[in-house]
Amino acid sequence: MTGQKERQALRTLAKQWMDFAGLPVMGERRRQWEAVKNLKPEKPVILVETCMLPDYIEEKEMVCEDPYLRNVEKSLFEIVRHAGEIGDDLVVDPFFRIPWVIRISDYGVPLTTHHARTSSGNDLGYSFNFPIQSAEDVLRLKLRSRAVDRAETLRRRDLLQDLFGDILPVIVSGYDYFNPDTGYSPWLGNLYCGLTMDLFKLIGNDNLLVWVYDEPELIHRIMKILRDDRIAHYKWMEEEGLLYVNTDTWNPCPGSYGFVSDLPGNNSITGAGNGGNVRLTDCWAWADSQETEPISPSMFGEFFLPYIAELCGLFGLTYYGCCEGVDDRFEYIRKAVPNLRAVSVSGWSDLFKTAELLGKDYVYSRKPVPAYISGDYPDWSLLEKDVRDTVTAAKGCSLEFCYRDIYTINGDRARLRRWVDMTRALAES
Repeated sequence: MTGQKERQALRTLAKQWMDFAGLPVMGERRRQWEAVKNLKPEKPVILVETCMLPDYIEEKEMVCEDPYLRNVEKSLFEIVRHAGEIGDDLVVDPFFRIPWVIRISDYGVPLTTHHARTSSGNDLGYSFNFPIQSAEDVLRLKLRSRAVDRAETLRRRDLLQDLFGDILPVIVSGYDYFNPDTGYSPWLGNLYCGLTMDLFKLIGNDNLLVWVYDEPELIHRIMKILRDDRIAHYKWMEEEGLLYVNTDTWNPCPGSYGFVSDLPGNNSITGAGNGGNVRLTDCWAWADSQETEPISPSMFGEFFLPYIAELCGLFGLTYYGCCEGVDDRFEYIRKAVPNLRAVSVSGWSDLFKTAELLGKDYVYSRKPVPAYISGDYPDWSLLEKDVRDTVTAAKGCSLEFCYRDIYTINGDRARLRRWVDMTRALAES
């Protein structure tokens, strides 16, 4: 039973959310993001990721005690606060999306996560048990099984609809699966075509780097299993009506918006808001391979990229990259992924070389260095140089700034607005 205090807190946030969603500027921001993704930019667009900041919404600020409702409250609160104080090109959706609850088995071997936490209880880092250490272990691998819990999903939808759906509509689409060993995974929930993260979790970093020399056939065998499993998963999602056209909102893991004219819009497919007849080809995919950055471009192209590219080919458009540098292997990626549209340009990439490679054919999705704005004392000289170099390098490109992976600002939220104002002034001058 939800208490009156909890109900009122959620309804107040829902009202504030819809107030922001109804502002005329939201339509203009949506249009500007779409122009960038259409490769016809009018100006650079800017977004700061706040969902990874553990203290952006402090525990003492929240009211709900029920764990599920507390997460909903935090999600509502984060968007409302973000929209009110940062001043970037955030687009507030006129709906609240919850995912289908999906349960997926392991690969035939358990994956156990080991966490390290700070003195304040925040997650500092983690590692895994790396269960595949030999050819015999590989024989244990199998394709995973999966099931959607429609009853639990609809129970959650009805609960939220009753609490605030008359103010902020609640829709079901996409998915969020729970693995008892590793918890919820947003990676697969975002139509994620990267395979080397799971490879790393299974065999560990040392084996990943060494087996391409010592056990090349083992690498290929595991990559084939991971590819086949992911293909089966996405085909299953399509058949079960669990997909949504992800051109209507922010896509969490790339950290960018999917607005684009080359894929169907949310209202152009019957039932798109809740699955319906959405196809994989109607959607964006996201791929990366951060774990293989130490491996040469040619070996990346031999051992990993073909499997990733096959997955990308199931979808309409592909956003490639995360924190890894891509300039040394971009030509391999470009040839292997014909539907490539946007490329992550992280602090590990050569800004100027990458701009030459991308030109006017791909979105230059800049990911500024998180360390510059984090900690006790942001380095504003480095932050300004970073933006100036980006603007100079990417002149003529379809440029978006997506500031991601900021994990600590020591309660100083004002620095985020300062960075946005500085970036906008430099980018539009």
